[in-house]
Amino acid sequence: MTVVDTSIADQPRYDCRDAYVETLAELAHADHRIVGVVNDSVGSSKLNSFRKAFPDRLINVGIAEQDMVGVASGLANGGRIPFVSAASCFLTARALEQIKADVAYSNTNVKLCGMSPGVAYGELGPTHHSVEDIAWLRAIANLTVVVPADPIETAAALRWAAAVEGPVFIRVSRMSVPMIYRDDYEFQVGKAITVRAGNDVTLISNGTILWRALAAAEQLATEGISARVLSMPTVKPLDVDAVVAAARETAGIVTAEEAVSGGGLGGAVAETVVQHHPTRVSILGFPEFAPTGSAGYLLDRYGLSPAGIAEAARRLVRTGN
Repeated sequence: MTVVDTSIADQPRYDCRDAYVETLAELAHADHRIVGVVNDSVGSSKLNSFRKAFPDRLINVGIAEQDMVGVASGLANGGRIPFVSAASCFLTARALEQIKADVAYSNTNVKLCGMSPGVAYGELGPTHHSVEDIAWLRAIANLTVVVPADPIETAAALRWAAAVEGPVFIRVSRMSVPMIYRDDYEFQVGKAITVRAGNDVTLISNGTILWRALAAAEQLATEGISARVLSMPTVKPLDVDAVVAAARETAGIVTAEEAVSGGGLGGAVAETVVQHHPTRVSILGFPEFAPTGSAGYLLDRYGLSPAGIAEAARRLVRTGN
């Protein structure tokens, strides 16, 4: 299902926020119930064009994230379909109680869009890194958690979220990424996608790290190592069947994500294999508060580059750890 035959690392890069705002406007034109709710984040969410097109359907509560989620819940209770757009670090940390009580527990039809997640705000330091969000939200019942890998998947996930009833969280990348999928891609909740076949080792990834996993698989292929690459856009619910198949059919699994190494995608995969088919799992992510630095530097530092992912797979295949 990959788009190109040449190296993924050499392809043009795109900002998923552009797909986000274009798709949100498309949805709003088609359905008057669609509204946006922001926390003084119009610019960082690239929503200026949406505000111009729908001035009465973008509610800016200011820097008040708890109120933002509460207002969105009220709008949902009134029959609207609110898309909450805010930096993921502030949306998920400051408003976690409201996400739990007002959205998930109350089963309100709110779509939470975590903008600029992971280490996209690298130079602003640990207070702005949003690497804990997936682990936090995975622990909350009744909340679907989606991490798209490119603009096409971002748009598809938004369209799915608008059509489905219930709480959804979608990560919207700020860091530019190459296209992974073709225009006819259809998002299916809880389903993994095999973006590269392989039978020696499995790489499971999503978001901004997926293309790096594909590049790692390319490197491994030159060494005679066949790496299966699974895209796991839905962290919750997880595609258990795809994970168990990888555990049975390959020597082990490497997970790679722009998130903490405990409790996120890696944690979900590890929990699955230990219950269904134990195998070796190497979890790549951030094991600590990452320091201040560019996003590229931070990803390289913690082994989330193509070379780092390839090395983790190499160790797993050749040494068993």
